[in-house]
Amino acid sequence: MTVELVGTADRTPRSREFSALYAEVQHFYAQQMRILDGPDAGGWPDTFTEDALFERPPVSAPVRVRAGRTGCVRAGAAREREAGSRLDHWIGMLDVRPQADGSLRTRCSALAYATPGGGGSRVLYVYVMEDVLVPVHGAWRTAHRRVTRDDLA
Repeated sequence: MTVELVGTADRTPRSREFSALYAEVQHFYAQQMRILDGPDAGGWPDTFTEDALFERPPVSAPVRVRAGRTGCVRAGAAREREAGSRLDHWIGMLDVRPQADGSLRTRCSALAYATPGGGGSRVLYVYVMEDVLVPVHGAWRTAHRRVTRDDLA
């Protein structure tokens, strides 16, 4: 099966150019989740554009990330720390689709899991995360994120 991707040069899934781009996007998400899961998640909004929108349940309307309205995202980590656990996110099954305007549309599975001190991890939620990534000063930034939980579908 041949997948046609819009963009420059050869961006088929088997090209070296696409492989390098895919690795870049994986690295971006690894860093973004590391910041979110860290003890000071204050830098997490900086991984989004100035006007980025975030959609997630149970919030009914998209919110602006940089306007500070994503406290609920970081509040989960604070609750787990207070309970003696650590909250982490894992990203997998990543699909990257370059767009003609230079942006990327991505879709992946995301797990939120808690690890108590001295105990085994437990999965809290399984998400589908759909993003629009754009280049900003040589780095990828999330311009729009839509998160859906599989148990609320």
